Amino acid sequence: MKLQATAVRAALGAAILAAASFAHADWAPTKTVDVIVHTGPGGGSDLLARAMVQMIEKEKLAPVRMQVVNKPGGNGAVAAAAIAEKKDDPHTIGLITSVWIAGPLTSSEAKITVHDLKPIAQLMLEPAVFAVRSDSPFKTLKEFIDAAKANPGQLKQSGGSVTSRDNIIRQSLQHATGAKWNFVSFQGGGERLAALLGGHVDIMVIEPQEAGEQVRAGKIRVLAQLTDKRLPGYPDAPTLKEAGFDVHPTPQIRAVVAPPQQPNEASAYWEKLFARLKDTPSWKKYIADNQLEEGYATGPELRKHMAQIEKELREVYTQAGIKVVR
Repeated sequence: MKLQATAVRAALGAAILAAASFAHADWAPTKTVDVIVHTGPGGGSDLLARAMVQMIEKEKLAPVRMQVVNKPGGNGAVAAAAIAEKKDDPHTIGLITSVWIAGPLTSSEAKITVHDLKPIAQLMLEPAVFAVRSDSPFKTLKEFIDAAKANPGQLKQSGGSVTSRDNIIRQSLQHATGAKWNFVSFQGGGERLAALLGGHVDIMVIEPQEAGEQVRAGKIRVLAQLTDKRLPGYPDAPTLKEAGFDVHPTPQIRAVVAPPQQPNEASAYWEKLFARLKDTPSWKKYIADNQLEEGYATGPELRKHMAQIEKELREVYTQAGIKVVR
């Protein structure tokens, strides 16, 4: 009887321990996860999100399906609001860029900022390059800057909105050198490139992968890189500092955020997932193929990076006379 009682107590103890262990088991998603992006189908964030979802599936990092949800409008404002409305949903995350930081600084219509959302992880840094047509008289960025000094307001640069990276680096260079050239806004990257190739503008800021396609086609020439060190795909093109311009390009980040009250165990799950993703062969190949820069950071580090980027943007906007509303 004693042996039976002991066995029963042991079984009960094991059951209690198992139940306690189950109760404290790590959280994992149990239904389809929404990945919210601020661009429409085919936009930069949309393409990255879909590639990311495919890699997560290929590497078997999540037990459920993930789907991209497009919420375009307001330079990220619509998508930010959509994420905030999810409040504590553990099955929602969002993919952001530096645009989400820049937009609210100059738009009072943006009710939600990145600081209202929960930072999960910074995925990468997205570099860019200055490029001109292959038949341009400018062989270096210095030659372009010197020409802009000699002919104020005569040269033109194609780009996005006045708060875009294209214009931010232009403002920084103008402030540092005293040169002046015009900025022509276009809604899409294809229009900006077409303006350059058509001879309607003299220079543009373009992503390295797209620039590489045009370089190989003999259509454009890269003058300088908006990076701290040279990219493998452009070993002969100098960084801004190497080109003689001590101007720090504000980082263009790609990062993941979550609804503001998402449970900590869910946020920890997503941070671990992306920490694992960055070490997979699929991710490393994607970074190399697209001429991107490694730049993984945890949620707390991402929060600090976003605050620093916002500080830098506010300084540039103030120098340029662009009104800051918050």
